[in-house]
Amino acid sequence: MEVVIVPDAAAGGELIAEAMAQLLRRKPDALLGVATGSTPLPIYQALTAKVRSGAVDASRARIAQLDEYVGLPADHPESYRSVLRREVLEPLGIGMDAFMGPDGTAQDVQAACEAYDRALAEAGGVDLQLLGIGTDGHIGFNEPCSSLASRTRIKTLTEQTRVDNARFFDGDIEQVPHHVITQGIGTILEARHLVLLATGEGKADAVAATVEGPVAAVCPASALQLHPHATVVVDEAAASKLKLADYFRHTYANKPQWQGL
Repeated sequence: MEVVIVPDAAAGGELIAEAMAQLLRRKPDALLGVATGSTPLPIYQALTAKVRSGAVDASRARIAQLDEYVGLPADHPESYRSVLRREVLEPLGIGMDAFMGPDGTAQDVQAACEAYDRALAEAGGVDLQLLGIGTDGHIGFNEPCSSLASRTRIKTLTEQTRVDNARFFDGDIEQVPHHVITQGIGTILEARHLVLLATGEGKADAVAATVEGPVAAVCPASALQLHPHATVVVDEAAASKLKLADYFRHTYANKPQWQGL
């Protein structure tokens, strides 16, 4: 696992966006796995700026969804499909025909989960998967004690998560679905490159457990230690609990440029 410490969220967004741009220059139809939430927004903004300046062409890229609410219509403004259309596809000039995601409205949710896993494999697999991390170490909606071999499946949201997400539903928790479909940890680990961005002091304990702690289901993100190409990008605040922070700074400062992320 490579750990890169950056000054702030904007610097992390620019670094990851450049890695994505380099991937698209090598492979214009790359399958990019994307996440929702506020953490990855600097990445999308930086990549959009590169597209608009002509530094990279993202028009042939394909986009894969990490998770989705169960029961929300696809055109609901707070479905993750709609959010990603607004925040990723439209700014990058990518059509919805290049978008892949699980069917959160399916009558047979388990079949929809299995179908999405198959679709990812049939598409050639995810080339680069973006991840955020929760304060408890969750990735996607794989909460603590999720199986490290789990596949795409339905998960029940905790009450706290529904309370937190109520701000997107006019403050009304009753509008927040109880269930989501999420790529499992085993599914996530099949991507060729995993890139996790964490910012803020509130993520420091989770980052330390992910990077320096044991591989354990109680911290789902620690499974990234098992991946052959995992990159963790953190700002100074999120890196504040890392015992090996100086080593990570040294190794990145002396890394051969040709390696990239």
